[in-house]
Amino acid sequence: MSTINPDHPLPRKNRSSNSDGRTRLPVAQDVAELAGVSIATVSRALNEPEKVRPATREAVMKAAAELGFVLNSAARALSTRRSSTVGVIVPSYGNEVFVRALSSFQRTMRAAGYQVLAASSEYDLATEMQEVAFLLQRGVDGLMLVGGIHDPALYARAERSQVPIIQSFSLSDREYCVGFDNREATFRAANYLLDLGHKRLAVVTGTRENNDRAAPRAEGVHLAMAERGLKLSPVHDLIVSSGIVAGRDAFSQLMGGPEEERPTAIICGTDEIALGIMSEASERGIDIPRALSVIGFNDSSFSAVLSPPLTTIRVDADEIGKSSALALLNLMGARTTVQVTRITPELVLRGTVAPPDKL
Repeated sequence: MSTINPDHPLPRKNRSSNSDGRTRLPVAQDVAELAGVSIATVSRALNEPEKVRPATREAVMKAAAELGFVLNSAARALSTRRSSTVGVIVPSYGNEVFVRALSSFQRTMRAAGYQVLAASSEYDLATEMQEVAFLLQRGVDGLMLVGGIHDPALYARAERSQVPIIQSFSLSDREYCVGFDNREATFRAANYLLDLGHKRLAVVTGTRENNDRAAPRAEGVHLAMAERGLKLSPVHDLIVSSGIVAGRDAFSQLMGGPEEERPTAIICGTDEIALGIMSEASERGIDIPRALSVIGFNDSSFSAVLSPPLTTIRVDADEIGKSSALALLNLMGARTTVQVTRITPELVLRGTVAPPDKL
């Protein structure tokens, strides 16, 4: 084998030709010949670079770049049973908290040498199952899913493919997870309002079907009121679609009854819903927080710059994404000592909450 001098530029070598004279794409053998190493060394340098001396690895990479050699990831997956890709499915790209978690997850995975394939289920289990099937067909080494409500066939299919799953944004007694107690988060927020003197609370969330985040958030408000001998009126417990417009519609429904029956405080399942409520209240001349208190959920980037700034339940989406990636890396490496990672939400007090109007 010839000696490699990484400081000496590699000689230019044209692509090889087939017997009919047509130029063919370079293969690993071409890289090995140009770099002066064996094919096995080329394979190690490209697939397991940490096992190759830096000078040798550099020579192989220079040769690959010179020839325009592209590693066939599908072939690598077949030979190593690893594709160095992982899949993520979030319910929606429209919710900032999921995008932040995905970004943090991707940064952590990229640092570990993995690429991330992401998809959105739009809160539909059948769509999620289709996306999982696609990702498994692409040979992903692991999956991150949001929440714990999924088609049972999803788990069976992933298990057959020996692909581990990490659950995020909610806790589980059965699955490896990184999340928080959604019920406890709104329970604390509701108790804060009750301590201020509010007795007529409302809760507004997005869809609760196949969603183990929204439903517990409503349950937390019910529980806090029940412990005080109070009851949440059915007309003050709303399920809406997601987004700002849904919040505006929710406000209209909540404020449609007699004034003495209207809620004095509203806990929202997302900051977007809270923003819609605040926008509609402003148009109707209802002062927040003097006449109505509002609490959001997630601490989105716009929450602190609203007028008034939104009181909200902060979810550390960056930490959820990072911890989910680290947990999945452990699972893929058969290191399963950590099963549950609990992230504690924080009630961030700003300008949309005050004691009920006594006037």
